[in-house]
Amino acid sequence: MNFSQFQVPYPVDPAYGKRVAYFSMEFAVQQALKIYSGGLGYLSGSHLRSAYELRQNLVGVGILWKYGYYDQGRNPDQTLQVQWNEKQYNYLQDTGIKFQIDIHEHPVWVKAYYLNPETFKSAPLFLLSTDLPENDYVSQTISHKLYDANVATKVAQFILLGVGGAKLMDELNFNPELYHLNEAHGVSSAFYLLKKYGNAEEVKKRMVFTTHTPEEAGNEKHDIYLCEKMSYFCGLPLDEVRKVTGMPDDQFNHSLAALRFAHLANGVSQLHGEVSRHMWEKYDNICEIKSITNAQNWHFWADKQLYSFLEDHKVEAFIDRKRYLKKRAFDIVSDQTGKLFNPDVLTIVWARRFAGYKRADLITRNAERFRALVTNLNHPVQIIWAGKPYPVDYPAINDFNYLVNLSKQFDNVAVCTGYELALSKRLKQASDIWLNNPRVPREASGTSGMTAAMNGSINFSTNDGWICEFINHGNNGFLIPPADYANMTTQEQDQYDLDKMFDILENQILPLYYENPHVWRQILKNGMRDVRWQFDSNRMAKEYYEILYK
Repeated sequence: MNFSQFQVPYPVDPAYGKRVAYFSMEFAVQQALKIYSGGLGYLSGSHLRSAYELRQNLVGVGILWKYGYYDQGRNPDQTLQVQWNEKQYNYLQDTGIKFQIDIHEHPVWVKAYYLNPETFKSAPLFLLSTDLPENDYVSQTISHKLYDANVATKVAQFILLGVGGAKLMDELNFNPELYHLNEAHGVSSAFYLLKKYGNAEEVKKRMVFTTHTPEEAGNEKHDIYLCEKMSYFCGLPLDEVRKVTGMPDDQFNHSLAALRFAHLANGVSQLHGEVSRHMWEKYDNICEIKSITNAQNWHFWADKQLYSFLEDHKVEAFIDRKRYLKKRAFDIVSDQTGKLFNPDVLTIVWARRFAGYKRADLITRNAERFRALVTNLNHPVQIIWAGKPYPVDYPAINDFNYLVNLSKQFDNVAVCTGYELALSKRLKQASDIWLNNPRVPREASGTSGMTAAMNGSINFSTNDGWICEFINHGNNGFLIPPADYANMTTQEQDQYDLDKMFDILENQILPLYYENPHVWRQILKNGMRDVRWQFDSNRMAKEYYEILYK
């Protein structure tokens, strides 16, 4: 492989001929390559798979995290334990490319590794590492932990992705026509390009941006003097930085910089596009924000046999297959928790990243109704939780541990650890109901329900993110009807959603599952069909070329 004149190593479809470098802090391409934490990685992983399937002229640029995000273990009492285990991968190719970038006014060596498209059927992926003997220990740690909690290390990681990634493109002579930032972590690349081309207009021509954060507080901001000291601006004087980014104060807002450096941006659902346009409209000189709804790769995620039986109208085979998928997934649950679950019982799964606004514990907040739900002998249920809180998000860790302790009271309630690609797929296959209850409008897209539907599960959700474009209540899923949330306190919103959730569970979902299985299956099949084309990432990757890259 010639890495000095790099070209995508498969014939490119002329419709997707434009050369694109796609920057992301995380990529969930395969369970075994643990360089991802959650939704952002799942999205970029599916994007690379679809770029490969469609033969697009796109390469991924990321970081080779030595310890990954973290490994989720258990303390002796079953509560969450954060573990940092070194990862090794024999299938990544050493490109032989090594170069230096400045971090903290100090040259740091960067090495580039390559994931061949044929290994996991994904577009070419380059991963950067500073874990080299040539570097001092502090510099080595830059590529150790995804989203390091230390602020200076995090800024250094942003420099590694942005400046390091842009410099790698020069080393490869790939000459991207577009630099696509998946979230603003890599916006330091704009300063590298500014230095290279000499003016902001040339940078703007080449930069597009995908924003994933539906509220201003969630966007990364850092002290501008810290960024300067960390060499974030590639030697550009601070007054020039302020001029070119339009940021007069002491906070450097990475997303705002990205919206000013890019010539076009997108939100990740129709609703999120609207929310983003409204959120940023008070700032001048930002680019247009369009909407391209997130999606997941059908070939990677879907259970093909379920779809085959669905299309061939083989009802008994379809029922047997779903039952088998549940039973197989329950082996993991029993192995982890010692609890035997029943494949004939309605199974509710809540599994995704643990974050406050996602409200993992919402269903438990009415103790009386929750107890009645899980002890109902007429319409029995089983509930499984899984997900990784950020390792220093102590409120989220408390939520996780609260659910672990709560699960000890019930034989039919379980909490699983190690929520990564493999467990994610199994739990989707285990579930009859995929529960998603973020606080509206905090979820930009939220894609886990797409892959749940691809595995014979029915979405039950608040009306947020991609769900607004998908659920037709009672036809292909179940929806907590939206209220006038803008005029509610957080407490009122949570209470309203909780009451509606129980009403729909008790009066619609449970009776339907046990008393009208034919209608239940019809809703399930409608969801599988509706998600198949509209929310397959091939549609999304195509739209990126048609809308964002054109």
